[in-house]
Amino acid sequence: MRQLKLAGISGSLRKNSNNTAILRTLKERLPADIELSLVPLDGLPLYSGDLEGPELPAAVAEFKAAVEAADGLVVCSPEYNAGTSGVLKNALDWASRPANASSLKGKHVLIMSSSPGFMGGVRAQAQLRETFASTLSRVVIRPPVVIAGVNDKIKEGRLVDEPNIQFALDAIAALASEIQVDRAC
Repeated sequence: MRQLKLAGISGSLRKNSNNTAILRTLKERLPADIELSLVPLDGLPLYSGDLEGPELPAAVAEFKAAVEAADGLVVCSPEYNAGTSGVLKNALDWASRPANASSLKGKHVLIMSSSPGFMGGVRAQAQLRETFASTLSRVVIRPPVVIAGVNDKIKEGRLVDEPNIQFALDAIAALASEIQVDRAC
């Protein structure tokens, strides 16, 4: 069985992003047969149909290639104003092109969120579920991974809350299982 390649996408550009810290922690804790590569969003221009064509901006081409090469996506989003971040939505808009034939079509996706608040970013997850549904992606159906009170659970750039780590690792295992079932078909 070949190694599973997942792309980790943090919805935050902040240097000390909680979402990036979560993905980094999970990357370190995954079994050897699952690789999680963090895909940066900071170089992506704002989506414009005027920039679409055979020669995409380099950052867009690299991002889309990373999404295409991945067996699945692990998306970790903050919640801003009851929704996902603009930078994450922008990245998904780029990845969704061309419509109904993009690299997101049929792609297995695990959505996670974090927030300093007590709801852990569930409204951002709801918005992301709608976005992924419209791109024909396959979001893992399971209890949502939400990390509430995240500011107290990140220390020195890593998630340190063991119950949340285990819950997220179980969710990644569910994602991996769905991908492997599809491979077998």
